[in-house]
Amino acid sequence: MKTNFFKLTEPTQALVDVFNQWENNPDLIPLTRPNQDKVALERRDTLTLDELKQRLEHHHTYLIYLDDQLVGEMNYMVDPEHLYKNEAGTAWIGITIGEPAGRGKGIGYQAIQFLEEEIKKAGLTRVELGVFEFNTQARKLYEKLGYKEIGRIENFTYWADKMWFDIRMEKYLLKDV
Repeated sequence: MKTNFFKLTEPTQALVDVFNQWENNPDLIPLTRPNQDKVALERRDTLTLDELKQRLEHHHTYLIYLDDQLVGEMNYMVDPEHLYKNEAGTAWIGITIGEPAGRGKGIGYQAIQFLEEEIKKAGLTRVELGVFEFNTQARKLYEKLGYKEIGRIENFTYWADKMWFDIRMEKYLLKDV
């Protein structure tokens, strides 16, 4: 099996449909977006092609393929308002492995390493992310990749009948010599 990453520059309606499928998957919603209550958790959103094009103005987005199958996407933004530590030149990252075929195969690990290289090429040296407290698998992945916890935001997301922390993590990237 071969993993490939491609920068998204020209979104299509077919891609929008896939993103909508992932963003509305009841198994993924608790992992990918904060929800304030049960109603929010059950809310479904529909992304349009124009909205995806607008998103690309602020997100550097990459598609994740396993062999020839699109299995996920990852992205970074530079200096968004929601940083825990407001340090200029910070990349905020996100990753979604939307297809079950892409999970549990080390693709997330490869994807984050690829994304970190792209971030370094862009001249950035700090990465920050948020991971929900109950998402222990993702936390272990980030820790394995060298991310350190820098803070927690209380009552950040609702899942399994209770509110959970958002754990913020950071990593400083070494510049290539």
